[in-house]
This record gives sequence, C-alpha cells and structure tokens, in this order.
Amino acid sequence: MTQKKSMNWLMFALLTVAFWGLYGIFLHNGAMGMQDPKFGRYKAFLVVGIAYFLVAVLAPLILLKASGASLSMPAKGFWWALIAGVVGAVGALGVLLAFGAGGKPSAVMSIIFAGAPIVNAVVALALHPPAGGVGALRWQFFLGIALAALGGCLVTMYKDPKPSGVRVEQGAK
Repeated sequence: MTQKKSMNWLMFALLTVAFWGLYGIFLHNGAMGMQDPKFGRYKAFLVVGIAYFLVAVLAPLILLKASGASLSMPAKGFWWALIAGVVGAVGALGVLLAFGAGGKPSAVMSIIFAGAPIVNAVVALALHPPAGGVGALRWQFFLGIALAALGGCLVTMYKDPKPSGVRVEQGAK
C-alpha cells in the first residue's frame, strides 16, 4: 500500500504568499497613518515588533506549554533561529527605509519578492550544494533565476502609473 503524499505544505506556502503579499502595502499604510513624516516609519516598525511579540513569542509559548513540550533548545538551532529573526527584522526595516527614500510599495515589494527567491537559491546552493556540484543543475534552474529577475524588473517598470495613495474623485476640479 502506498502512502498518499500530503500537499499541506503548498497550502501553507500559499498562505505565506498571501500574507507577505499584503505586508508591504499594510506596512506602508501604517507608516503613513502615523502622520509623522520624520518618524512614522520607525513608529510603524515598533508596532510591527509588538505584533511579532504577540504572534511569534506569546503564541508559541502558549502552544508549547499547553502541549507539555520542553523549552530546552540545542544551541545550534537556537542561534540559527535567532539569526533568522534578526535577518527578517532587518529586512522589514529595509522595506520601511525603502518607502522612506521614496520607493512606492508596488515597486519595492516587486523587487523584494523577485529578488528574495534568487538570494534564497544562491545561499541554499552554497550551504547545501547538489551532488555533482553546480554544474549538475539543469538549465531550467538558471532560466528560473533569470525569469525571476526579469519579472521583478518588468513589474517594477510597468506597474500602475498612478501615484500610490492618490485617489481621483469623480467631479473633482
């Protein structure tokens, strides 16, 4: 009897696509909603940190305690997870700084979401090289890298030409 392979990972990946796809837009709206041109981005980042605390600290603590799991962690796992958190937080700060430097959410997020898979692929290959080395990779992999870069470039260059956040009311003079 063969065991059916679960596709739950795809559902969770698509959930992440949806939420991270909303992230930049909501973050920009939060920074603008602070109504503080000089420090609004930092205030929004502070609130993001509060959200991370609620979702990424309290929720797992409650789940671990409720399940009776031990809170002991091997040093290697702890440090890699901590580095991942720092990398994620610095990335979120980079999003806000890009907005503050004049980047529009549609352009900033297109570049990030096209570029991040390329960085991921390169670093993953460096940390876990395939058997036979990089030369063993199929041409489709390299085409995918090129298409990701081209896609990010095209989306950024040919996004909606209307300025972000500006609404034109019908009948307005």
